[in-house]
Amino acid sequence: MSEALIPVQSAQWQDLVECVLNSLASPHSRRAYRRALEDFEDWLRGEEDRRVLKPTLLRYRRSLQDRGCAPSTVNVRLSAVRRLIMEAADAKLVASDIAVAAVRAKGVPIRGSRTGHWLSAEQVRSVLKRPDTETLMGKRDLAMLAMLFSAGLRRSELCSITLDMLQLFDARWVVANLQGKGNRLRTVPLPLWAKQMIDEWVTAAAITSGPILRRIGKSGRVGPGLSPQTVLDVLSGYADQCGFVARPHDCRRTFAALAHKGGARLEQVQRTLGHASLTTTEIYLGLALDLDDAPCDHLPFAPDR
Repeated sequence: MSEALIPVQSAQWQDLVECVLNSLASPHSRRAYRRALEDFEDWLRGEEDRRVLKPTLLRYRRSLQDRGCAPSTVNVRLSAVRRLIMEAADAKLVASDIAVAAVRAKGVPIRGSRTGHWLSAEQVRSVLKRPDTETLMGKRDLAMLAMLFSAGLRRSELCSITLDMLQLFDARWVVANLQGKGNRLRTVPLPLWAKQMIDEWVTAAAITSGPILRRIGKSGRVGPGLSPQTVLDVLSGYADQCGFVARPHDCRRTFAALAHKGGARLEQVQRTLGHASLTTTEIYLGLALDLDDAPCDHLPFAPDR
């Protein structure tokens, strides 16, 4: 075997993939890297030259761009392949100097930052009015939406909340000991109206412990916890009924922006969201581009019309 050849479609390849995935703490990263490595494997099988050289990664990068992949997608997939190559070097399947040269293949520059998608307060109200609270599923969905919009939770965090995590601190209901990105723990305050919606669902579903949000079978039986995909599907369905598009992370951005606009302090928004960097929170707030108080509004030379 060539010292620059990774054995595609072999037990060794699968071992390398598992080593890469096991090195990642986040389930989201593991899913993204698994997809990336599956894509790279499919692409590599169609190549005549399968040696792991720098030109190989550059050709793969070009193929991703030709397929119309966004720069961020290209860079994530290249990052996964770089890890695979270094694991191959550790396993003596690829010479170290060849691996080091290969992983130096650069990604795609990302110019500027994405603006993101925020909902208006009126759009939030319209979504919250959609669930039929006369039904068990409607009560569950309303509790889900209430937590999404009032606490800025990631959908994976939402699905992980158990009944014992709802605690009363200083006359304020909170989600305590919530484990978020990077395994960081935080406490997230809840408004009283959201807690009341949660109580109505929990009481109706007779939940006494375990996950708050549960599946509901066709017979109306309450089952195990929800998946993040279900959160996406439920929110998207109600937003579609209202005539616009919304995703769970839009709720997170919307929570941050509306709370800050309503007077919440920036550092408190940061702590609620669980951001390690204040810069990340500012991006969620859209502070880099304030459309309500834009620089062009302060220009002294507007002509009279």
